[in-house]
Amino acid sequence: MDMVEADQWIRMRIFDGACARSWATVCTDPCSVRRLLMRADESGPERESREPTYISDAEPEPRGEPETGGGPTPSREPFRSRLRKGVLAAVAVGGVLGGLARYVLGLTFPTPRGTFPLTTFAINVSGAFLLALLLVYVLEIWPPTRYVRPFAGVGFLGAFTTFSTWMVDTDRLLGHGHYAVAAFNVFGSLFAGLAATGLGLAIGRMALARRMRLAARRGHARRYGWWVR
Repeated sequence: MDMVEADQWIRMRIFDGACARSWATVCTDPCSVRRLLMRADESGPERESREPTYISDAEPEPRGEPETGGGPTPSREPFRSRLRKGVLAAVAVGGVLGGLARYVLGLTFPTPRGTFPLTTFAINVSGAFLLALLLVYVLEIWPPTRYVRPFAGVGFLGAFTTFSTWMVDTDRLLGHGHYAVAAFNVFGSLFAGLAATGLGLAIGRMALARRMRLAARRGHARRYGWWVR
């Protein structure tokens, strides 16, 4: 008997002893069958070319995040780098123009002290109407756009309408004892803004329905220029 045959004989004896000890627990522990089969598979002559297999009843530990060489875990691209410079420029230009337009209107139609701030009221109500109408066109009528909503919605109308001036005018009315006018300024602006928003949405939906009817008659949709691309 050479060394290889002696090694195989010793392995078979070990396997037979393991089977005798494990047979008593086969009927009570289902995992024992799997362990027994794995041991029988490990005792074959092809084991010399394989690494040893370890069987455990414990739950496998969850795998952690892949290591990155000691550095920080890779994450999503920062929000600032995802913004396009053209979009930021559109918001900035629209904000400058919207704020300038409100400033010019305030100088052209000044509000005397102690009276209802009609200029601010008209600016906010008209801004709510235009914003609702614009969103219908951008989201439902025009093709996907990149610069129209940042320029007109966020920039121009965001700077054109004002919350701070509305509250300053209300505080001045309260300071002069005009409580009824101050209350009308607050609640009247709220309800008028909601009504203007609903009107803008309704007009936009009417324009959408009309455009769909025209497109159905002509058999094609209208093409728009570069400014909505």
